[in-house]
Amino acid sequence: MRPGLAAAAAVIAVVTSFHAAMWLSLRPEASAPNITDRFQSLSFAPFSRSMSPEGNAPTNASQIRSDINVVSPYTRAVRTYSSTNGKELIAPIAAEQGIKVTAGAWLNRDVDRDTGEVIEKAREGNQRELAGVIDVARQNRNVQAVVVGNETLLRDDMKDEELADLIRSVKRQVNVPVTTGEIWNTWLDHPKVAAASDFILAHILPYWEDIPADQVVDYTINAYNRLRAAYPGKRIVVGEFGWPSHGYNRGASVPDPIEQAKIIRDFVSRADALGIEYNIIEAFDLPRKQNEGSVGQYWGVFNADRQLKFPLTGAIHDHTYNQTTTLALLLGVLFSLPLLRMRELTFTQGFVLAGAANGVAAWLAMVVDYWLNHYVTGGDYFTLALSVVMLVPLVFVLLYRIEELAAVAFGRGPARLVEAQKPGTPSRFPKVSIHVPAYREPPEMLIQTIDALARLEYPNFEAVIIVNNTPDPAMVEPVRAHCELLGDRFKFINAEKVAGFKAGALRIALDATAPDAEIIGVIDADYVVTPDWLKDLVPVFEDPTVGLVQAPQDHRDGARSPLHEAMNAEYAGFFDIGMVQRNEDDAIVVHGTMCLIRRAAMMEAGNWSSDTICEDTDLGLTIAENGWKTHYTRKRYGYGLLPDSFEAFKKQRHRWAYGGFQIIKKHWRRFLPTRSRLTTAQKRHFVLGWISWLGSESVGAFMAIASLLFVPFVAYFSISVPAHVLTLPILITFLVYVLHFVSLYRLRVETTPLRMFGAAVAASAVQFTVAKAVLDGFRYKDLAFARTAKGNNWLAGAARSFPALPEAIIGGLLIVAGIYLLVANNLPGISISKTSNDWRHIREINLYGIALMVQSLPFVAAALIGAFEPTRLNTFAFWQALGTRIAAVPRRLRLTPPPAVAK
Repeated sequence: MRPGLAAAAAVIAVVTSFHAAMWLSLRPEASAPNITDRFQSLSFAPFSRSMSPEGNAPTNASQIRSDINVVSPYTRAVRTYSSTNGKELIAPIAAEQGIKVTAGAWLNRDVDRDTGEVIEKAREGNQRELAGVIDVARQNRNVQAVVVGNETLLRDDMKDEELADLIRSVKRQVNVPVTTGEIWNTWLDHPKVAAASDFILAHILPYWEDIPADQVVDYTINAYNRLRAAYPGKRIVVGEFGWPSHGYNRGASVPDPIEQAKIIRDFVSRADALGIEYNIIEAFDLPRKQNEGSVGQYWGVFNADRQLKFPLTGAIHDHTYNQTTTLALLLGVLFSLPLLRMRELTFTQGFVLAGAANGVAAWLAMVVDYWLNHYVTGGDYFTLALSVVMLVPLVFVLLYRIEELAAVAFGRGPARLVEAQKPGTPSRFPKVSIHVPAYREPPEMLIQTIDALARLEYPNFEAVIIVNNTPDPAMVEPVRAHCELLGDRFKFINAEKVAGFKAGALRIALDATAPDAEIIGVIDADYVVTPDWLKDLVPVFEDPTVGLVQAPQDHRDGARSPLHEAMNAEYAGFFDIGMVQRNEDDAIVVHGTMCLIRRAAMMEAGNWSSDTICEDTDLGLTIAENGWKTHYTRKRYGYGLLPDSFEAFKKQRHRWAYGGFQIIKKHWRRFLPTRSRLTTAQKRHFVLGWISWLGSESVGAFMAIASLLFVPFVAYFSISVPAHVLTLPILITFLVYVLHFVSLYRLRVETTPLRMFGAAVAASAVQFTVAKAVLDGFRYKDLAFARTAKGNNWLAGAARSFPALPEAIIGGLLIVAGIYLLVANNLPGISISKTSNDWRHIREINLYGIALMVQSLPFVAAALIGAFEPTRLNTFAFWQALGTRIAAVPRRLRLTPPPAVAK
């Protein structure tokens, strides 16, 4: 059933409403106890968005005062980690707002553990820090405690005796309690330091211990109680507690802005009720904090712009969710608008297309949300920007494939095929001149082609056989003699020095064409046509606006080997799926064999051109641009020969892709408004077809190589792993490709599941070849025409190198890298680098590893074909023999029911 314009609008409205309902139903909202009073304390690092907190970055009074003014309504105290490079100003400025200060001194390792030598620079820095914190404590009455070092024992920068001595030394010089800050279980292992400290300042950060969000507060209270039990009577203060709002998960610990709000509000309520002293880490997000991996930037209660990240009372919600929802819905409507212009759209087809459009819109909105809610710096910026640039073409390809799938599976059947039009009995028989160019072709093969032409059931035709650039008389003279034997209708031309590739030969053939020939037929030298070719298709030219009629290519030697069968099935997909759908909008891709062209249309298009190596597609596009109609038939009227080998198959695909790229460079201006007679639908098919073929293959190959090259930066240089919003589209695109391929082959191509699998392998195996052709299109203006070897006309006995070595290397590296990341991320005790030993089942690492392995498949397919081709596995005899042996397995080895037991 075809919806009208109003019905198409209704489809968009229904899908948009469903899309909106999904966003609303998934809207995150939570409740937690209100924080009605100020926090007891916040970790305070007065660094602006552009400042790095690492390396003792200096701060100034204005920055500190501004930040103290931000936090003063929300906290009674702050904790600092250094007392030099401007941090000594925090206490006096905090005093202006009545804020207490726990002043810290940062300590580093000052003795080389291997040599025992003193590290002078570190020791001098430590002495400055200790002197600074002592001065701060002495000079500011609002300093309530001093913290000597932060997680110094955890980093093994000092032994417990050293640290205990420093604590005792500072205690003698100040009049406030002195301690150090350590992870809670570190305190259990170092009683000497606990004894030297006035109180225990324990860091309890369940994120780093793989604790799920719903268990965090209970875990923290239990850890606090364990410290109380270990040190009865000792004052225990939770020196750091918090939860990151963004970043990678660490096992069951998943950063999340809603969970951050819930956890902090719940903990503060419990701590206040139980009388637990605490400090929340931290006041502000620190975008340049890189030493804690992906979460280091996101521990703040305030974001880097000094805005509170969550409400302290009332319902908790994602403050950007509504904006993201609105953007997704607007983009979904925008991407769905082309449905209003689609002819013969069915309801189901419309729902699929609108659903896909809204799915892509949702993804784009989430990318924007990710960009706005994450601090994109350094490696993150490079990763995100490069990934988005490469993913956008894949998104167009994804939509194009879904559109094709919806049209075939749910749209109306093809109505514009020649066989569907059923032309009547022709009133006349216009003369057809059939041109057969041959370049160094085996004469016995060419004679078969000529004999098939002689059997045509059409009364008015001639055949021009042009052998070009073939100096061997043994390949020329038998063909000449055979043409003479068949009579005047068969013209033979031996052109010895022809420039301009195949187009040059066809121009010579056109010069020799009979003046009264109205239609030019073109077939390759290996094609055996059926007798009804001209009889069935010439009547289409009764319509004076028709300029070209194309029949599909097919092959008669698919039974030579399993590889040839797979190649033949791969070709069939293009001719039975893509060409049929494009024909509905008069946008077929012309192929130079099995093609009939009105002579007037050919001459208006400027004859065969040699400025591209795909002269047939070039001419066909020019004819369409001039406003002539083109038609297509699915019926096979001729059968040629497949490429001899996988290497020849790749060379042919490289020629087609390189020629296609040349055509884009030649014709792109004619796709501008008013520059040709192409309709909007035709332009759309050609542009999206080029993107789908040349663009997606090139981007896919480039993205795979880029992903591979990025692995060392992830593993060894701590640059960010691509986020899930960037890796999931790769996996979704692959799944859609599989669904598209399998569904359309089952619906349109007459083949078996095994042949369909072979076609999929063959199609994916040339991804790198197409990508290389596009790269060559940028690098070289003109490449020589590479003839496809057919008909067993290969250099006999010549050694063939492995035809897929680059693919094998890249595919192997992708698989190894993917397995490496998955194993390192999921098995305990395995460390990739000094920074990656904190990896714990990180979702992004797993997705990245899986994406690498998925991206390896086209490369692996090429390598497998290359290895498979020269072996016995590439013979039907082997598989037949194997089947016979399996069938002959003795019955005693097969599963049989147990014998009956006598009663």
